[in-house]
Amino acid sequence: MKLIQTITLAAIVLFLAACTNNDETQQNSGSATDNVPSDTLKTTDHGVEDKSDVGFEMSGNNIEEAENIPKQEKSAIIAAFDEYMAAFNEEDIDRYMKSISKKPEGFNYDTEKADVQDVFKQFDTIRTAENVTIVKYDETHAQVFAQLNVALEQESTGAKLDSKGRQVTVFAKEEGKWLVTSVYFIRDTTE
Repeated sequence: MKLIQTITLAAIVLFLAACTNNDETQQNSGSATDNVPSDTLKTTDHGVEDKSDVGFEMSGNNIEEAENIPKQEKSAIIAAFDEYMAAFNEEDIDRYMKSISKKPEGFNYDTEKADVQDVFKQFDTIRTAENVTIVKYDETHAQVFAQLNVALEQESTGAKLDSKGRQVTVFAKEEGKWLVTSVYFIRDTTE
C-alpha cells in the first residue's frame, strides 16, 4: 500500500504545475498534464492565477457542443487535441511542447517541459480520450471536454495506477495554430 501511495505522491508532484482547491469538488487546474488522481492529498495553490473562464461546470453528464464553430476550425481544434494527446503518449517531448502555448495562462512553459521530461523518464503513461467535445468556442479560444482514462506504470517498480476523469483542455489560437494554454481535470470518484 505504501508503494501505491508513494507512486501517487510522485505522480502528483510531477503532473501538477498549478492547481486550486475547490471546497465542493477537488479540481486540478493548470498544467497540461493535470490528470493523475490525488484523493489522498489536497491540492495547493502554486501561485498561478487562472485567467481562463471554463464555460461550464465539470459535473453532471450533459455535455453539449458549442453551436458557433466553423467546420474548418472544428477540425483544426480536434486535430490539435489529438496531437497533444498522441505526442504525450508517444513520449516525444519536442512534439509535445509544440502543442503547448509558449505563453500559457494556466502553467509555466519551462516548468511544464521539465515536469513532462521527468514523467517520461519515470513512468509509462497512456491517456485515452472519449466523448471529445468542443464546449466553448470563439475566434481566439476553444475549450475541449473529454472523458480521460489514464494508465500509469512506474518503470522502475512496475507498479500500476489507473484513473478516469473529466478534463477540459483550453486552447488559444496563436499564429494560426491552436495550442494548449490551460487544463482542468477532475478525477471520477465512482470507480
